[in-house]
Amino acid sequence: MATTKRYDVKDLALAAEGVRRIEWADRQMPVLAAIRQRFETEQPLNGYRISACLHVTTETANLMRTLKAGGADVVLCASNPLSTQDDVAAALVDEFDVSVFAIKGEDNDTYYAHIEAAVDHKPHLTMDDGADVIGVLHSHRREQLGDIIAGTEETTTGVIRLKALEADGALGFPIIAVNEANTKHLFDNRYGTGQSTIDGIIRATNVLLAGKRFVVAGYGWVGRGVASRARGMGSLVVITEVDPLRALEAVMDGFEVLSMAKAAEIGDIFCTATGDKHVIAREHIEKMKDGAILANTGHFNVEIDIPALKSLAAETRLAREFVEEFTLADGRRIYLVADGRLVNLAAAEGHPALVMDMSFANQALAAEYAVQNAGSLERKVYGVPDEIDREIARLKLETMGVPIDTLTEDQAKYLASWDEGT
Repeated sequence: MATTKRYDVKDLALAAEGVRRIEWADRQMPVLAAIRQRFETEQPLNGYRISACLHVTTETANLMRTLKAGGADVVLCASNPLSTQDDVAAALVDEFDVSVFAIKGEDNDTYYAHIEAAVDHKPHLTMDDGADVIGVLHSHRREQLGDIIAGTEETTTGVIRLKALEADGALGFPIIAVNEANTKHLFDNRYGTGQSTIDGIIRATNVLLAGKRFVVAGYGWVGRGVASRARGMGSLVVITEVDPLRALEAVMDGFEVLSMAKAAEIGDIFCTATGDKHVIAREHIEKMKDGAILANTGHFNVEIDIPALKSLAAETRLAREFVEEFTLADGRRIYLVADGRLVNLAAAEGHPALVMDMSFANQALAAEYAVQNAGSLERKVYGVPDEIDREIARLKLETMGVPIDTLTEDQAKYLASWDEGT
């Protein structure tokens, strides 16, 4: 059906293909589908405006459908210039009556104009993947802060930024850190990003991972997932870390741990997963061997010092789609994948729907929780309530046909009692 809502997408003629892919993803998102069915009946978001800045993928489309089913008036923009799936954007507009502002490969000005369009929606709730909408609201749209009940944040990077804002006493409304939910970061970050990052690197380069030295910068949940899957493909995996506990875990997990200065000399493929800037810096690039491949799976494209790489290059060319070749003065060639942006979304399709089912169930239920508890939430960063986390895990196991035990009355008493423990 045609919509009268405003939008800016590449081509509405792509909608039919987008619908097919959204439906395919939906079949692998049973928890979100169950929430959508309940939302249709209960309408917990009726009358609320939501501005979402997320990766415009098939999985996100099913989240938007769920929010609309709950009665919300939704606007969606992209949280990364390269992560939009144009057929999905078209389908959301043409078939599902969602106002979308997102085009794959949009320039920087268009990207931020789209975020401004989402803010123009005058939201009661925000949903972020990197805190861009929240950033705009806190910088030059502060007059809208008082109208916002709460926001949610999907990423490690975004949560770090928002906790810093809270620490400065400058957070304008409550935030629910969806990324902190166990059913999000233990699964989405590790299994989703792990698989989709390897997928993106292989699609972009078509290199054989077996036998290659694969350097993973960062051993958080994303880094662990990437490292595990690279090892599963036969790579010799090296971890770099700044946190001694995580570095020790990597050693105990059987990985070689080196400084980036040492890893730069031997690595074939590098993937950053830290949320910090210039993890791969000029001095590291100068040590890399001919043919080294650089990719990033952190949210922003600052983990690799791209300006330094460009300054070292005598010439550049596009070697493959999404792969830029930098020839240094001494003839060595360094390859940058997807302009250092999220490789799993820029060069592939992002997380598999089965794992995003839990992440977006958290988003939907966090929005419902924010509405229900609007009067009691303070201007701080909250975790997802444990009861929501556990309910999502329970529903996921149920849809997978996996039974688990329950405590007997005697067992529960034993665990709760001081006297019973003797």
